[in-house]
Amino acid sequence: MLSTRLAHWMGRRGLHYGWLVAAITFLTALSSSAALGLPGALLKPLSHEFGWSVDQISTALAVRFALFGLMGPFSALLMERFGLRNVMVTALAVIAAGLGLVRQMTDFWQLVLLLGVMLGVGSGMTALVLNAVVANRWFEQRRGLVMGLLTASSATGQLVFLPIGTWLIEHGGWRMALLPVMASCALVAVLALLFVRDHPQELGLAPYGGDTTVPPVVPARAPVSIRTPFTTLASVRADRVFWVLFGSFFICGLSTNGLIQTHFISLCGDAGLGAVPAASVLAMMGTFDLVGTILSGWLSDRYDSRYLLCWYYGVRGLSLAWLPSADFTLTGLSLFAMFYGLDWIATVPPTVKLAAQAWGKRAPMIFGWVFAGHQLGAAVAAYGAGRIRTISFSYSPALYTAAAACGVAALIVLAGRRRVAAPVPVAEGAVN
Repeated sequence: MLSTRLAHWMGRRGLHYGWLVAAITFLTALSSSAALGLPGALLKPLSHEFGWSVDQISTALAVRFALFGLMGPFSALLMERFGLRNVMVTALAVIAAGLGLVRQMTDFWQLVLLLGVMLGVGSGMTALVLNAVVANRWFEQRRGLVMGLLTASSATGQLVFLPIGTWLIEHGGWRMALLPVMASCALVAVLALLFVRDHPQELGLAPYGGDTTVPPVVPARAPVSIRTPFTTLASVRADRVFWVLFGSFFICGLSTNGLIQTHFISLCGDAGLGAVPAASVLAMMGTFDLVGTILSGWLSDRYDSRYLLCWYYGVRGLSLAWLPSADFTLTGLSLFAMFYGLDWIATVPPTVKLAAQAWGKRAPMIFGWVFAGHQLGAAVAAYGAGRIRTISFSYSPALYTAAAACGVAALIVLAGRRRVAAPVPVAEGAVN
């Protein structure tokens, strides 16, 4: 088997195969995040071609965020039932198919189906839950760092694809801009098919940093069903830590993906800044977020995650409150890009760390529900900001509302008291 031979070749050179699985996971999240972020650059081109209003298009884009999040708990179930590799390949195929078919659309319902439902379901099949599962299964040590690296892939997706996409929109039309993301999804699907394995034990390995003296045994599949995500949710319905993380992550999604990722190019257009320069600012945010999220993973291994989250939400709120009064030039927006970009998704590693501390082996599926809160917040902002823009002809009220919400999040995360989970039998529906 190719993966077995490669694992042995890497082992002889002091490299653990888990790093290759993490790299392909990084590329998977990069491609899906690029697909998820690209529609933000399509608001005005679609409006001009089809005559749809910004809030109409925002409705379709809100659907993708909602499904992206709601798939989170079920993605953990799918990975347990069908394996990491099969889920990754299927997700990338669904995303590529949706982007390919949208090039032929003529009616609004097709936009909702293709960029709303198919893109939301495809990207949601992996989402951040994939990162958490890979980090937990393949790594005993460096989990925080690995989670930071994998989470940063969403920023890298914008960094690589969005400026290219906006340039292609201006020079070749919005349909041309979809091709690089489609090609990336196809290429990464092939890599996942060839090299990804569900557990290190399948290759005769222990997780990175794990006990190599114990003979590796492939873990038995947990007895899970479609009811498992719902019973898992019911088990934490009275857990304060869950609602603190769910509520703060709702605000996280509202103030990032839903607002800035979806509407930033349109916002800059209202201020007279072209799509390509605006996309360059988003790419700059991606650069800073790549650094900030990796650093956040490193910090979450060393410091109390509650205080990290308080700092992150506070800085983000101040950045959003300042944006309406910013000088909408590349120079003025660069300052915003730096402060806002550093903690765009730096909130993820400490949130995952708090989840692991609270729920142990059950954490991936419970985190799936926490992540659902993130994307529900994104859906609210994607639709709400578009609606506010249509009514008031300005995004400023949406920005001030998001800034105030970040202030609330900075306070409530301090209530997420750290505690260590009691051991939970795998039969309860855990995802290792």
